[in-house]
Amino acid sequence: MRYALQRGMTLVELLVALAIGVTVTLAVSTLLVASENHKRITTSSNDANQTGVYTFSEIDRALRGAGSGLAQSAYSGDQGVLGCRLNAGNFLPRTTAFPAPFSTHFLGGGAPTALRVAPVLIGAGQSDNSSSDVLMVMGASGGAGGVPRAVYGSGSSTSLVLENTVGFNPFDVVLVSQSGTTDCLLEEVNVVGTTTLTLNTGMPYYTQGSTTTIATLAASTASAVTPLGNMGSASSPNNVQFTLYGVGTNNTLYSYDLLQYQNLVIFPGDVSQAIADQVIQMNAIYGLATTAHPSIFNNWANPADTTDGYDIISVMNSPTTQKLIVAVRVAIVVRGEYYDKKTVSPASLTLFSGLVDGNGNSLSKTVSLSGTNADGTNNQNYRYRVFEFTVPLRDMILLAGGP
Repeated sequence: MRYALQRGMTLVELLVALAIGVTVTLAVSTLLVASENHKRITTSSNDANQTGVYTFSEIDRALRGAGSGLAQSAYSGDQGVLGCRLNAGNFLPRTTAFPAPFSTHFLGGGAPTALRVAPVLIGAGQSDNSSSDVLMVMGASGGAGGVPRAVYGSGSSTSLVLENTVGFNPFDVVLVSQSGTTDCLLEEVNVVGTTTLTLNTGMPYYTQGSTTTIATLAASTASAVTPLGNMGSASSPNNVQFTLYGVGTNNTLYSYDLLQYQNLVIFPGDVSQAIADQVIQMNAIYGLATTAHPSIFNNWANPADTTDGYDIISVMNSPTTQKLIVAVRVAIVVRGEYYDKKTVSPASLTLFSGLVDGNGNSLSKTVSLSGTNADGTNNQNYRYRVFEFTVPLRDMILLAGGP
């Protein structure tokens, strides 16, 4: 039997085959690398977009409810709620600093002794990262519509006497106030009678008061009771919102429940809750109406403006100014997580571009992206998204006579 011998591959053919193989390998590798880079960039951008949208949703929801259940006390008669010094249990006024990211700059840092009721306040640059603002939002939705009820006197340190108690329930939280009186007191209902609300003295929301006592307010027919909502059990609506929002030094957006005991808080107590990471900066400005047209937007105001009285302390102490704030414009800068080897972002971003206040002063704000992080990475090697939006304060607009 004869066998045919196959001819072996020549050196030239071997080199050609190797060249083709290397070329194909390089092409496939390049395609894979480009595909992987594109996937990381797309994923990072999508993550930034999702973070921004979620953050926008949280802030938008909070701001749209600002003043609900509280602003009614200012229309049409003043019941002393807006601008009153809030007393709540043994935690407001505070004796210690707020937790991070509100511990260093918010209201001057330390232990802020006076926190006053306002639908929305902006603390310019008062987050712990020094560049972000703090948003304080207060709102409620009581079973009685948040309409203040007149006190009919003869109450005590444990009870409030009203014309009727229709709409109240056990564990309701109410605010007791009086026009011309500095303090207002947060109280919790225990038993609902026909005309008497017995207060729950054993719960955290019972407030005796010091400068102004509950016994004094309960005995005066000039006082009023504003229903805020119910937070008594896991099945309650948890519809009282007294919340701070700010950005920490770790690029995380936090919220802090000023009342500390809402059931929706995962870890009840004196702690802040992380909302979203990779939030680099959050800033806001006021949208104002005029006294002549209190429900129609007219111009913007800088929350750092102490001259015209739009800084947080001035607004907090002025119910007149609070009633003119009908919108808030918020800008949030979010960073993608993917670090690129090359520079992919500009040296700075501009917020509130083209906006001016009532005096014609520019409100634009520059966010610098130059420099490095603590881990040595360059800021410009990350991608950023800016979310800028305006939120109307519907309760303030409607109660002022808006459409």
